[in-house]
Amino acid sequence: MALATRTDRRPSMARTVWDSTVGKKTVMAVSGLVMLLYLVAHMLGNLKIFFGPGDFNGYAHWLRTIGEPAVHHGWTLWGLRAVLVASVVAHGVSAYQLSRRAIKARPSKYVHSRPRAGYATRTMRWGGVILGLFVVWHLLDLTTGTVHSGGFQEGHPYQNVVDTFSTWYGNVVYITAMLALGLHIRHGFRSAAQSLGVGSRSRDRALKTVANVLALLLTAGFIAVPVSVMTGVVS
Repeated sequence: MALATRTDRRPSMARTVWDSTVGKKTVMAVSGLVMLLYLVAHMLGNLKIFFGPGDFNGYAHWLRTIGEPAVHHGWTLWGLRAVLVASVVAHGVSAYQLSRRAIKARPSKYVHSRPRAGYATRTMRWGGVILGLFVVWHLLDLTTGTVHSGGFQEGHPYQNVVDTFSTWYGNVVYITAMLALGLHIRHGFRSAAQSLGVGSRSRDRALKTVANVLALLLTAGFIAVPVSVMTGVVS
């Protein structure tokens, strides 16, 4: 009678890293930095609206021609979108799982009436939810035109942006999301630095300054567009 042999399958390195708390924090930090780089580039592109419809529409067209003729029209842009979507999913999933782990680690309530999560944690959590909902609305508004307020014009992003920010609700949704984004970056940048081993007691003040400056510049840069439409600077 032959004895059945049992092979012990060890989990892969990637699985081991992902299952650990440190690994999830690292994934969250790296994906967050990828999104931060995108936001900087996106903000700079948005500011081209101040140079008129020709420059703004030309920039939008250029995004779809990156890499031509080596790659087909729009492929590079879709590749960048895929990386961004992967980063958003990885960031959101790791944040959710880390949050659940923290709750399971302390299932009992505090004896004193002290909140479970601090201000920064609550800001990151709810800010992430607000930003997630905003991204869906933003894509449906200015990419597909599904919920666009005016007559959506394919290939005319300048006019589409002006249409969106000519409505009170378009401005409220956008500005609220950008304020949440600023707070998210302000707290998240330092957390990412600590997760990647860059943060330390001696560097904390410098990291805090960089986080504050980044949050302020990005928030102001993004909000400048709807404010300019509302005030008639851009029309």
